[in-house]
Amino acid sequence: MTESLIWWSIAIYMLIAVGIALLARQGGAESMSGYFLGNRQMNGFVSAMSYSATTYSAFMMVGLAGLTYAGGVGALGFEIIYFAGVSLVAIFGPKYWAVGKAFGFVTPSEMLGRRYNSRHVAMAVSIASCIFLIPYAAVQLAGVGYLLQGTTNGAIDFTTGVVMATAIAIFFSYVAGIRSVMWTDSLQAIMMIVASTLVAFLVIKGLGGFGTLFDTLATEKPQSLTVPGSGLFSFVTFLGLTIPWFFFSLSNPQVSQRLFMPSSLKAMRQMLLGFLVFGLIYTLVSVLWGFSALVAFPSLESADLATASLLSSGFVPPVLGVIVLIGIMAAAVSTIDSIMLTLSSMLARDVYANINPAASEKRQLMVGKIVVPLIALMALGFAELKLDLIAVLSVAASSGLVAAVPAIIGAFYWKRGTAAGVLVSVIGTGAFVLFMYATGNSLLGLPAGIWGIIVSTALFIGVSLVTQVHSSSAVEFMLAISDELNSKRTSSQRSHEADRLDANPLKHAP
Repeated sequence: MTESLIWWSIAIYMLIAVGIALLARQGGAESMSGYFLGNRQMNGFVSAMSYSATTYSAFMMVGLAGLTYAGGVGALGFEIIYFAGVSLVAIFGPKYWAVGKAFGFVTPSEMLGRRYNSRHVAMAVSIASCIFLIPYAAVQLAGVGYLLQGTTNGAIDFTTGVVMATAIAIFFSYVAGIRSVMWTDSLQAIMMIVASTLVAFLVIKGLGGFGTLFDTLATEKPQSLTVPGSGLFSFVTFLGLTIPWFFFSLSNPQVSQRLFMPSSLKAMRQMLLGFLVFGLIYTLVSVLWGFSALVAFPSLESADLATASLLSSGFVPPVLGVIVLIGIMAAAVSTIDSIMLTLSSMLARDVYANINPAASEKRQLMVGKIVVPLIALMALGFAELKLDLIAVLSVAASSGLVAAVPAIIGAFYWKRGTAAGVLVSVIGTGAFVLFMYATGNSLLGLPAGIWGIIVSTALFIGVSLVTQVHSSSAVEFMLAISDELNSKRTSSQRSHEADRLDANPLKHAP
């Protein structure tokens, strides 16, 4: 795979993606809802592909493959736990959608501020999300940097890859907001799943087939097939990685914000089913890539170079390899621009607008657009630090974001939860996780990934029980969800009955 082939492929991808992004402008994006939520009119297919591309970013084909290379089969268990956590979308997704429609929420933090009747809650959750999501965005940029550096043997250096990914993400974000991001995501998701699956089969065939691959692992790397895994993993480490990941669909606002976007509950169901199919395939492919790299290149300097080494090897035809490379880069860009849009919407809606209550919708949108490149530049600076394994750094970010999970669950199911409980939980847990990572990430032998959910739950419940509850906002919030969902069910039942009568009118004639 030559440097010129990579650059030409990037240019062709950019031409196609820019064309799609420009077409997305037709829907208009002159309001906060239009720019950041696509006017809540996204269909099921686009929502599913975008949700998949945003979630399965550089973390998968670079990070999860690297984690498999370093830690063996435990990486599969780690990702399956996340996959199981997507069941939370089936529980909370309709509630997010309903309350978003009822109150016009743009951000998850705005939703929590309304539920707990506190602008300080909205501000605290927004700022905490920035603190932990900017490093996660940096992970995606680093994934592109490592990928281009590895596949070109350093001809395209790490910094060039990072800067290019940042520029592309900013461009897509500015063209038409979330509409351009979601439509380009659809292109990227299809590229990702088709090319990576095909390449996985070619690599495994080149190594002698599935039987030979796993026989070699069992003979030469038997520890990689033990549970929970080898080297990197112990049972405690495994729990520390998987617990925050289980709550990813709720704790990460760039993901939960998308629950406001589908045009209907039917579109949301299609989104979830499409994502589950995509996710299962992509998880298995990423793990197989990691195992294949372990057999083909057992002594890599960095586990995160596993995918790049495979793509630049003789196992993969150059044209197909570059398609996969572009797909992985596009997936990383998808996550970066989604994070940038989500954080900019939170800072504009929940920080700026709460400090300046008279700020108009137009003014909020302007502030949101100004913030986008600032967030991108901070992520770029963080990526240049080249910290730790990509997968581990991703989980570190999720360990801090999990601070909001008890408040989110309480918003829908516990009327006794209070604003004070949310504030202490989010701020206290965020500070605790940062302290743990700064001092070695261990307390009583347990990492922040385990302590985070324990501390946040204890603080939220404990403080809520000893502070005054604003019961009217809780009742209003929950009634709005019930009313919205019941009205949709009633409408659906009426539509079904009408279809049944139309199909056989004589049977129901008097």
